[in-house]
Amino acid sequence: MAKFEECLQRLEKIVQELEKGEVPLESSLTLFEEGMQLSAACRKELDEAEGKVEILLKQNGKLQAESFEPMTEKAQTRR
Repeated sequence: MAKFEECLQRLEKIVQELEKGEVPLESSLTLFEEGMQLSAACRKELDEAEGKVEILLKQNGKLQAESFEPMTEKAQTRR
């Protein structure tokens, strides 16, 4: 399977094609099916990455999972 970023880029192109509404029905179904497979692959890779992060956060034999906070203006001003 291709790398996560490549899957995500392909998925974005599929969505763009489908949103245009110019693709014949049969082609739309094929694109939709490919998109669903790519989405599942991306989700699996994200789940695996989350599991690795939780393992890295493991301390003193207890799992201390911390929620991820994306860098927002609010988070940046707290630092």
